[in-house]
Amino acid sequence: MNNTYQDEYLSYIEFERRLSKNTILSYKNDLEKYIAFLKKRKIGSITNITQKDILEYLEYLSQEGISTTSIARKLTTIKNFHSFLYQREFIEHDVASSIERPKLRKSLPKVLTVEEVDRLLDVPLNTIFDYRDKAMLELMYATGLRVSELLNLTLNDIDFESCIVRCMGKGKKERIIPIGEYVLDSMRQYLEKRPKLYLMKRDEHLFLNNHGKGLSRSSFFKMIKRRLQSCNINIDISPHTLRHSFATHMIEYGSDLRVVQELLGHSDISTTRIYTHISNQKVRTDYENYHPRSKK
Repeated sequence: MNNTYQDEYLSYIEFERRLSKNTILSYKNDLEKYIAFLKKRKIGSITNITQKDILEYLEYLSQEGISTTSIARKLTTIKNFHSFLYQREFIEHDVASSIERPKLRKSLPKVLTVEEVDRLLDVPLNTIFDYRDKAMLELMYATGLRVSELLNLTLNDIDFESCIVRCMGKGKKERIIPIGEYVLDSMRQYLEKRPKLYLMKRDEHLFLNNHGKGLSRSSFFKMIKRRLQSCNINIDISPHTLRHSFATHMIEYGSDLRVVQELLGHSDISTTRIYTHISNQKVRTDYENYHPRSKK
């Protein structure tokens, strides 16, 4: 099967849709596995793919023990790919369009309580990495930045005079987020010590590792897990735990949903509404736990 169509699609989502590098890589991996399956079935042309082939591929994934969530994501890739082929008139029929996505159980993201966040942010300041970690954690909780946005910040993105941070979000859309004194104070202390992380060449990334280069996503995740363990906070976290906590606490304390949407950089407010469900769930839990007549 010709790889030209796959390459054209990947170029389309990179340059026209401006998806993130991580999303493009995910789509690329999904397409490679899908096409490899088709090649094993001796399907040599995209025009020969049928709906039955796609359904059998999904069944194959299920038998391999792939989770429903992962299968749903792979199907989204396949549907988007076939839609692209149809729109560009590479195929006459979009055989994937009528395939329904598997129904998923919506799991709410894990969040920290305000008290847990306070414990996490109370970092003992002994080493330069303590100052860096505290500044990162304070900034992420104060702004709800995505991990990738946080790690891509440069020295020029923090404006101390205007008390704002500028970040480049999904779709290369810039947004400006206000920051408060806690963050600014932590940032000033970190920046005083940051030059000690320079080695041979200066790196403009705001947050540096012990080699003087920009911090990686995996290093950030290991850091936050280590910090949580040191505070005896046992929660199954994701790299975005502080982002989820930021949004949930904003809504719990009365923020307008559209303000939270703007701060998080969500293009669709329905994505932001999940945090109202988390807040409502907490109300229900607190009612059941603390109201004297909630249970018999």
